[in-house]
Amino acid sequence: MNILVVSATEFEVKPLLDFLKINEPLPGLNLANKQLENHDVQVLITGVGMVNTAFKMGRYMNSLFDLVINVGVCGAFDRNLQLGELVRVKTDILSEMGAEDGDTFLTYNQLNLPGQHIFSENYTISNFLIDSIKIVKGITVNTVHGNELSIENVKQLYHPDVESMEGAAFFASCKRAGGDFIQIRAISNYVEKRDKSKWQMPLAIKNLNEFLISFVDSNF
Repeated sequence: MNILVVSATEFEVKPLLDFLKINEPLPGLNLANKQLENHDVQVLITGVGMVNTAFKMGRYMNSLFDLVINVGVCGAFDRNLQLGELVRVKTDILSEMGAEDGDTFLTYNQLNLPGQHIFSENYTISNFLIDSIKIVKGITVNTVHGNELSIENVKQLYHPDVESMEGAAFFASCKRAGGDFIQIRAISNYVEKRDKSKWQMPLAIKNLNEFLISFVDSNF
């Protein structure tokens, strides 16, 4: 199976890069230097955000991949999710697409514009590692939430479980290319007023990469 792992940054997948013997990863596509028994794996480093993700996906994405996985950390709105926990974002929304009308935010649907702002995975294979991960709903943003009023507003509008800065753009790019694609993330923090002392970034990255290494090294 030809697998493409897509990450915004190098540090979010550093243990995977080490496992694959990608010693000097570059922005863009990186080939694994470790021979795996069952899969060919490549890692795409896109840069942070929707624009960088869409650009790099458009440049490097093709139909040669059997499975494309977007990975990284995310913030959680749902306090029932544990810091460090893995989640599978099945549906992702471009939540900022809309218009302001005074104090009211008009959603993309309310504007009756063509196109779409809600995207979903395409997952047809079966793998016990993926199937065991909790399914959640995400939003994709340019500005991560850290204001109590804006957090409450977006929760009322979309009822998200998590947020990231790339997920929906990844789904949109993959949809055009076809094939199977999924988004797996680890909870690094709760969505609240910004306080990095509460974050669990090392734990999230550890758990994410343990999953990734087990997955690419598995036989399915």
